[in-house]
Amino acid sequence: MKKPFHGSIKVLYIGLILYGIITFIPFIWALSASFKSLAEISSGGSNFIPNSFTFDNYKQIFLQEPRFGRWLFNSAIVALIVTFFNLLFNSMAGYALARVRFPGNQFLFFLILAVLVVPAQITLLPKFLILKSLGWLNSYQGLIVPTVVNATFIFMMRQFFLNFPKELEEAAALDGLNRFETFFQVVLPLAKPALAAQTIFIFMGSWNEFLLPLVVMSDPDMFTLPIGLNAFKGQYITYWNYIMAASMVFTLPALAIYAFFNRYFIQGVTFTGGKS
Repeated sequence: MKKPFHGSIKVLYIGLILYGIITFIPFIWALSASFKSLAEISSGGSNFIPNSFTFDNYKQIFLQEPRFGRWLFNSAIVALIVTFFNLLFNSMAGYALARVRFPGNQFLFFLILAVLVVPAQITLLPKFLILKSLGWLNSYQGLIVPTVVNATFIFMMRQFFLNFPKELEEAAALDGLNRFETFFQVVLPLAKPALAAQTIFIFMGSWNEFLLPLVVMSDPDMFTLPIGLNAFKGQYITYWNYIMAASMVFTLPALAIYAFFNRYFIQGVTFTGGKS
């Protein structure tokens, strides 16, 4: 009985490995193309190792494109601030819904669940009108404030804290810690798996966000990288070497965040809170 089961697992692993290789090939080619000259790319060769390795493409986008560094800074500052406040607010809201009993607790939880089914496109126009009335168009707060909480991750953190050992909180209470001290000194440090999973999803979502910056930002100096790259592609539409280099600059920070938090990622999505 065990042999067919193990055989099917091996077939599944082989299939996943092949699928991973197939999906990884375009990224490898794009990375290789970012170090090639335009002439080599235009020749139509499919080689993954450049015949003439060059950093000129990266020098071009950083030194000759005056706004590229600003777009990179804009994306980084927005993504980092949004991620920080989401980690704080989503975790606090999730903990309150899981542990604190107050009037309207269940109603608020079902309201958050209802928010999950509302497409983001529906709220885009109200967001724009509110930001315009506040004078926050073409500003960092216009991108940050509407995205500092996320209903999906409030729900995720609630599920995590429902499984968190109450004995640890009771022990903290016996030591004289109040609710806030227990949360910040005991609960939050042990929630690293859930926080890591949240960090990956929120950072990548903010880093890749296209629609909200497109609506809120009209000043080219305030563009984030997704909007800037769209304009960049229009400017350098035939220069694939520059476009590939710019795409790699855009892609690598998200990969670095995932690689750094990867060891916590699987633990976080299982919503178990017994270990850090």
